[in-house]
Amino acid sequence: RGPTAVICLPLIPAPLRILVNLIRNASSYQTKTVRFLHVAFDTTGESFLAGDHHGNIYLFDIGRNRFQLIQKTGLACTALAFNLRRTTEFLVALSDYSIKCYDKDTRQLVSWMRGHEGAVSSLSVHASGRYAISTSSDTAQLWDLDTFQRKRKLNVRQSTGIQKVLFLPLSNTILSCFNDDSIFAWESDTLVCAYQLPVPLDGPRMHYKAFSLTQDGKMLATGGRTNLLHLWCLESRQLVRVIQMPQAVRTVRHLDFLSDSFDGGSSQILGVLSQDGIMRFINTETCKLLFSIGSHEDAITSAIVCPKGRHIAAVMDSGAVRVYSVRALTQEIHKPPQPLVRLVTGEKVADGLCLKMKVHAGTVRRPKRTSGCKIRTRLLQPPDVSTLEDKENDLPDGLNKKRLQTLLRTFGEYPAKYRMFIWRSLLRLPENHAAFSSLTEKGLHSAYLSLHEHYPIKSPKLQRGLQRVLSALAHWSAIFGETEYLPLLAFPFVKLFQNNPLICFEVVATVVVNWCQHWFEYFPNPPLNILSVVENMLAHHDKELLRHLVNCGVTSQLYAWPLLETLFSEVLTREEWLKLFDNVFSNHPSFLLMAAVAYVTLCRAPLLLCTHRDDFEYFFHHRNNLNISVMLTETYHLMETTPAELHPNSVLGDFEPLTRGQYPIFNKYPTFIVEYQCQERERIRQEEVEYLRESRQALQEVRAEAVRQQAEDEAWYMQQDLLQQAEVQRRRLLQEEESKLAQQRARLAAMKRELKVKELTLLDAARRRFLTHQQNQRRIELHRLDDEIQRKAALQAQETAAAVKDMEVRQMELDAHRRLFEQVSPCLDSPMPSGDFSHLKTFLAPNCPIPRHSRNMCNRHILYKWLRSKPLKILSCNHYR
Repeated sequence: RGPTAVICLPLIPAPLRILVNLIRNASSYQTKTVRFLHVAFDTTGESFLAGDHHGNIYLFDIGRNRFQLIQKTGLACTALAFNLRRTTEFLVALSDYSIKCYDKDTRQLVSWMRGHEGAVSSLSVHASGRYAISTSSDTAQLWDLDTFQRKRKLNVRQSTGIQKVLFLPLSNTILSCFNDDSIFAWESDTLVCAYQLPVPLDGPRMHYKAFSLTQDGKMLATGGRTNLLHLWCLESRQLVRVIQMPQAVRTVRHLDFLSDSFDGGSSQILGVLSQDGIMRFINTETCKLLFSIGSHEDAITSAIVCPKGRHIAAVMDSGAVRVYSVRALTQEIHKPPQPLVRLVTGEKVADGLCLKMKVHAGTVRRPKRTSGCKIRTRLLQPPDVSTLEDKENDLPDGLNKKRLQTLLRTFGEYPAKYRMFIWRSLLRLPENHAAFSSLTEKGLHSAYLSLHEHYPIKSPKLQRGLQRVLSALAHWSAIFGETEYLPLLAFPFVKLFQNNPLICFEVVATVVVNWCQHWFEYFPNPPLNILSVVENMLAHHDKELLRHLVNCGVTSQLYAWPLLETLFSEVLTREEWLKLFDNVFSNHPSFLLMAAVAYVTLCRAPLLLCTHRDDFEYFFHHRNNLNISVMLTETYHLMETTPAELHPNSVLGDFEPLTRGQYPIFNKYPTFIVEYQCQERERIRQEEVEYLRESRQALQEVRAEAVRQQAEDEAWYMQQDLLQQAEVQRRRLLQEEESKLAQQRARLAAMKRELKVKELTLLDAARRRFLTHQQNQRRIELHRLDDEIQRKAALQAQETAAAVKDMEVRQMELDAHRRLFEQVSPCLDSPMPSGDFSHLKTFLAPNCPIPRHSRNMCNRHILYKWLRSKPLKILSCNHYR
């Protein structure tokens, strides 16, 4: 392993201004200092984070004087934020341009946000703690800290550049400051530009580098590369003042308002860190230099003021962190308010106000350097010439009880702006931080673990605050863990001081010790002795009303105890309750009992009309039409007119504040009853724990069985799902196969149709070819027949010609024969012998058509006629052979 971190915490004596000096050394090299880079306070101002150059994040608790290493990031941090809605979480911007969110208790990484392309210079968290803005030189990004997602992104031209983007306190407005000294305000929901602050045209250019806002978000202070400071009023959106710092200031590095407990958030003290490493604190109204921290030899690099204005954490040039006590530095803050009544003097008033004012250096109160040893101081007091009454009337912080009572009688209430301060002075609260921390470290008391079930509160923050205060009271004294009405009594104070649990605890404890005297002597019953005092006073001042209450069966436990156990919070509004307790805290503890009697007597008219017990219960647990001023007047009247033997002053002691350092012992109650109830509650708690253990075990078994059954069901359902998926897949495959088959069938049918068409085409072509062939054959046959006919015709013509020639030759022969016959005609008249035609045979062919019987004709005459009547056939040459 590498060298571990060693933190040196030299404690400085309390009277000095430096509370703690933090130095980070490496264990291997004691002379080598690891520089701290950034610090960030939480909302309480009692703890802060510090990040060093090696990426280690430390948590320092000023009140407990403790520290712890909560994270090792491995990278140097560039910005820190510790005021998130979840108080255990914090943001850290690293040198790799990323932003990480860690939990300081579990030390786990909650989220990792990326998006910047340059080093993140600042982190601004919204007042609700839900949103954050990270700023680099080229962009600003808005993050949702619930989902850790980026909602918006602001990009600017490279030539312009961004100086800082931050949320305005107590609003949803975002303020953006650019390198050209322009300042714009945007609505965070819609990112619509709300307004722009006018850039001053006269004077030198400021080159704004430092910005700071008051806690009420009404004033903005800016500074840059000059010794001038600009104060802007964001309500009027105008530059209201220009402050000139001393000549030693040439550049303003950082600005931070120092809040005051009594300024209502409108801080008037501004811390200005300049280039020389000195942080000067000035009053912006009077331009007076109040005090300064740091020096040329021990310069400050950066500084931050806690939200409560009690401490200042400064990162020194040497790398150390110093925590300063503001109360030790100056007496100008945490002062009581000026008196409301002032005397008008005859001094002249200036005609006009000058916008530009100069800071007067004057003499600055700076503690002398010491060697670190504790200095004994001696407080010089004037001679003791005041009376005992004056000592009782003198209050802390310069107040006087008599004057406050006179003021209260005049106006009826204290100013709302200074009420908390006056109450703290009247009650003389010791503010024992260490003692209260020891009570809160014990955690929640077992009696109030289930407080939300009996007293459900809408606000979780208020619920936790009430639970914390009640647990501290129960750890302080056991009786408060058994008191059922304690939440009702403490709730109005918790709601009023919900941001300061220490003050809330001490106020409730002071009220219990002084105004609840003798309340717990009859525990667990109501304080019968106190109620009898109330009843005796009521009998003295209004006998008729008491007689009516007795006749209706209504006792003081019904008409007085509901008012006392809730401190009138159920029957009065907030403003009426505050007005009442302005008077309660300014008078003797018996004033509270007188107020209860005054309330009952002033409500006599409606009470005399009530006859049922339920009506009385409803009346004393709900608000009624009562003028609080009349009630207070009546209370003072009762305080003055009540006889001494009936007056509560004889029963209740004078006011006694809580002791400093440690809280007083509170044992004014029957301890055996409380111890018995504690034992019974512990026994019941043990039985409940055992029952819960058994129930938890049975529940675990049932849960295991349910898990097993659920696993089986899940497996069965999964199997069914798989089967259904398989069935669906099979059906899909079948559908695909069927579709494929249908497509194939369609393709086959198309192919068949195509083949059939081709076949028909081929058949038609074959038929046409055959017909053509037949036509050609017939044409050839016809040609052949024509040729044969022509040949036969030619042959016949030849034969005819030959026959003609033969006939001509025959004719010639016949002519020759005729002539021969003619020559022999004389002898022809004599009959020729029959059968003597042998000479004629030579002239006739064997197949000559001459009838056979004609051949045997003897008569030549007949033969001649026949020859002439028949056409003569042309004989072939063969016939003449």
